[in-house]
This record gives sequence, structure tokens and C-alpha cells, in this order.
Amino acid sequence: MTRRFLGALAGLLLSGCAAAEAQARPPVWIVRDADSELVLFGSVHVLPPGLDWRPAELDAALAKADDLWFELPIDPASEAKVGQLAATHGMMTDGKTLSELLSPQGRQRLQAATAELGVSMAVLDRLEPWFAEVVLAGAQFQKAGASADTGVEKMISGTATASARRRAFESPEEQIAIFDAAPLSEQIASLEQSLVELNDNPKAYDELIAHWMAGDLKALDEDALGPLRAAAPGLYARLVTERNDRWLETLKARLDGQGRTVVVVGVGHLVGKDGLPTRLRALGYSVEGP
Repeated sequence: MTRRFLGALAGLLLSGCAAAEAQARPPVWIVRDADSELVLFGSVHVLPPGLDWRPAELDAALAKADDLWFELPIDPASEAKVGQLAATHGMMTDGKTLSELLSPQGRQRLQAATAELGVSMAVLDRLEPWFAEVVLAGAQFQKAGASADTGVEKMISGTATASARRRAFESPEEQIAIFDAAPLSEQIASLEQSLVELNDNPKAYDELIAHWMAGDLKALDEDALGPLRAAAPGLYARLVTERNDRWLETLKARLDGQGRTVVVVGVGHLVGKDGLPTRLRALGYSVEGP
């Protein structure tokens, strides 16, 4: 999923990453014309505290931004609404359990994951696959000490110039619908793949952070999006390609207008052939950056 950055944080690896990449920063893309500027930055929604990730180009753009676009509104009311909607729409309603939907190997991996993360199997068994995947990811982040409070979006919204208009590509209702309306077979395939990662590669999240800090776009595309693309191509299209299609129209409108716009969305929306920078270049825009 867009939020499928799973894997326990290894303190030693993160400390080593912070030291080795002291001068490295995640990449920034910039599009300019005579009367407008568009700055794109790929976020990791949940981060460990103390990571020095902010590029100077991003901070310079934030200081003079007219508009600041996120995937969702960054405010307590919207956060509460997302939680409420997920709890309402993410529950099984046909009497089946999550375990019944999984393969035998998937059930074994799910039981191992719940034991490792301290999540109630009885609770998970009542959840639809997409919501179970989100709950497992949240439990993993919580156990590791990572938080959305130190993630990119909240840090940027809290420090950007107060005069910048905060805007969002999607409402809480729209984002939950994207997950909830996905075909059940695709939800199951995505969850099964995440359980493989969780059991077989507990350092997946650490590796994501290292690739992000180093600006390794190829590794980000392969590691963050590759498994979803392979396991559930329909869900990948729903979560990445189709959303990028819609967001691209907003970016074009901003470039056709005037002013300075900063866009902060999950890094998975900016890498690879379906990423927004590649899409903008294909339309003939000159995009500075990798």
C-alpha cells in the first residue's frame, strides 16, 4: 500500500544511517515558469525522532510558499475523522474472519506477527484485509518508537510560513473509500505480501529510510512499490497510478496560474515511471531534480 512501509526500526542501523548520511537529504523536484514555481517533495509519513532529513531547497520553498498541498488535511479533526471512518468501514460484515481469507502460510505469518507486535488476533480477525494491514503497520511503528508526529507532513505543516494556504488532494472520506472499495482479492494479496515482508525482512522500514535519505530513487521504487506492483497490480493502480492521474491535473492548474506551490506527498508517488516528476516531464515541463 501507499502506507506499506513496514519493518521494525533497528536503533543501531538508524544511528549508522544518520552518521553515514549526515550530508545527504531526500530529493526535491522543482518546476518553474515565468510566473509560477512548483516544488515537489516525497514524504515518509511516519519517522523516528531526531532524523535530520530536511533539504535546504525545501525549507527555502516553504519560507515563501503561497500554497502547501498534502494528501490529506493536516489537522486533528481530519485525523479523528480518518480513524472514525476506518473503524466504521474496515470491519468484516459477512460473518467471516480475516484468518479464513488468508492462505495457510498467511495465517501462520499473521499469528506470528500478532505475537511479535502484541496485537490481539481476535481484534484483527474482525477487520477487512486493508484495515488489518494498516493496524499491523501502526503497531510496528509504535513498537519501534516512530510516529506520525515526527513524520514529514506534520513537521512541515508546523514550520512552514503561516501565510501559506494548507490544501489537500483528498478528503478523509475519499481516501478511506480508495482502500475500502478495492477488490477483496487485491486486499488479501497486499496483506499476504506485507506479512511476508514483516516475517522475512524485519529491516524493510530501516532500508526504506536509508534509501530515502540517500535519494536512491531506483531502490525506493523497487523496495517500496515493487512488492505491491507484483502482488496486487490492480491495487497498485488504485493507490498510486490513478491518484497520480488526478493530482497531476491540480499540478498543471497550479503551473498554468501564478504563485509558489509546495507539494508534499508520499515518496511512492514521486518515483518510477508512474511518479509525478516523470509524468510532468512527459508533458513537456522542465523539471529540476533527479
